[in-house]
Amino acid sequence: MLEPDDLETIKKLRPNGPRRLWKTINENLYRDKLEGALLSRMAGCTLGAPVEFHSVNAMKNWATYHDEPFPPTDYWKRIKSPYELSYEKSVFQTYTKEGMTQVPVDDDITYTLLGLLIMEEYGLDFSTEDVGKAWLSYLPYACTADINNPYCQWIGADIRSDPFAYITPGWPEKAAELAYRDAFLSHRRNGIYGEMFFAAAISAAFAVEDSLEAIRIALTEIPENCALAIDVKWALSIAKTVPDYREARRLVDERFKGMSAAHTNNNACLTIFGLAIGGNNMSRVIGETVAMGLDNDCTAATAGSIIGAILGKDKISTHWYKPFHNQIDHYLIDVDPMKIDDVVNRFKNLATISFLN
Repeated sequence: MLEPDDLETIKKLRPNGPRRLWKTINENLYRDKLEGALLSRMAGCTLGAPVEFHSVNAMKNWATYHDEPFPPTDYWKRIKSPYELSYEKSVFQTYTKEGMTQVPVDDDITYTLLGLLIMEEYGLDFSTEDVGKAWLSYLPYACTADINNPYCQWIGADIRSDPFAYITPGWPEKAAELAYRDAFLSHRRNGIYGEMFFAAAISAAFAVEDSLEAIRIALTEIPENCALAIDVKWALSIAKTVPDYREARRLVDERFKGMSAAHTNNNACLTIFGLAIGGNNMSRVIGETVAMGLDNDCTAATAGSIIGAILGKDKISTHWYKPFHNQIDHYLIDVDPMKIDDVVNRFKNLATISFLN
């Protein structure tokens, strides 16, 4: 199995693919889809964060005890340890329906904002070294950038894929290239491919009407026979037959026995199953994905980005984003909370630049 780490060889091992679907940007259509992707990403993440790595039964029993639907169809009414700090910043009560005043702190969302800052400060030709400089400037800690990194194929890179897709809508090849430069700082092999793959999938989602079509396009941007590609093709081959979250989790546990709950590959398959089960119902996509467990704030955030880009903001229920009050919290050093509208405008400006190059 050939699993190179350099971009030139990775590209040589890709299957044929469309590479680019949009040659120009329809600004109104793009903005609606961008807002859909970002809001759905933040909704999926916020829904999953309080139950990250919880077992399926633990989540279901908690929902039953508090008379909430499961899979969830809205933010949790109550959560365990509501006054425990998350990322040394927000108490978990702020992740609940009644306690939420903004998008609460999470690493998945913080990295989305960091990607924006990297491209604004260093340009779209930023290097991996530039990514490292940004980490040192803005991150108080990073758990996936160690010497002889034991986590180099875990999910810590693919959760950083979204900003690179948001500025290259309908251009999966470019999204994957930008994601590669980011991923190479901390990951190797399938860890790199995970970020490239999901950046390509989210980018493709702007230009297609079916989430699994976006996944198939994304496969053409990573080595054809790498472990991630093999696992994704397995998930795609059975996705339409998987009825619900419980069977999805059973299948993944069976195939990836002993694999870390934070690995790229098993979580990628759950993301695909969530998209297949939910179809074009954003609420069901993120609810079923969270219900599957493992690293479910990450998987639901990624699934949210993909279905949100397909549907656009206008087709997403307002109950998912009204509680955000147009503000995103984070743990970036010396950076104020950001307005959602401002973040959208800044991504839109970068997308305009990318399409001129």
